[in-house]
Amino acid sequence: MKLRIEDGGVYHIFNRSIANFVIFHTESDYRRIICAFSFFQWRDLPCSFNRLLKRIETGQLTEKDILKKQIRLPRTQIIAYCLMPTHLHMILTQITADGIAQYMKNVQNSYTRYFNTKYHRKGPLWESRYKKVRVTTDNQLLHLTRYLHLNPVTAHLVDDPEQWPYSSYHEYLNRIPADERICGYEDVLEVKPRSYQKFVRERIHDQRDIAALKKFHLEDCGDHLYAKIPSVQS
Repeated sequence: MKLRIEDGGVYHIFNRSIANFVIFHTESDYRRIICAFSFFQWRDLPCSFNRLLKRIETGQLTEKDILKKQIRLPRTQIIAYCLMPTHLHMILTQITADGIAQYMKNVQNSYTRYFNTKYHRKGPLWESRYKKVRVTTDNQLLHLTRYLHLNPVTAHLVDDPEQWPYSSYHEYLNRIPADERICGYEDVLEVKPRSYQKFVRERIHDQRDIAALKKFHLEDCGDHLYAKIPSVQS
């Protein structure tokens, strides 16, 4: 049965590239989609995303002007995000009807056009439209943010989530100036930076172990054993 996204609901949104193709190669690639994350969450935008970026290139605007939250009507609210070389994770709240669907369509299509132009490529970039799971409790949401922020550590890209600049973890630690933040989690989570940092770090080794077990069972024993491995969100 297809999951229906409801207004006011919080959802874990996930998508990966076709065949695990690396879609983020450089810092500018990551920054491009983070800017898109911020830009497309608003309705009634004054111009296209490309036109806004051109104004940055010509010095009329800075990147802060895209990231800055201005007084507009939102279609979604970003709770947390994490970018990985081959995929993305987001936690979103839907504000308006069909808001998440329209938001993800705009973000993914925008990045596909950018990527295909930059790397002289044609065709679709994403494996699917996107996958979604509803977050039903505050405790589940808190643990899910930790799971997202630990993804680069779990994948052995870095040893500490603070070393990965392409997630919302630095916002949660209050390391990003207010006018550069793109997440709005204050209404749904009470985050104290030092306590949250400890909460995340205490799970680093456990999450790596669980991920390794899942990979072993999935590759060597089949999907029927995959469900027996404890969830990283528990």
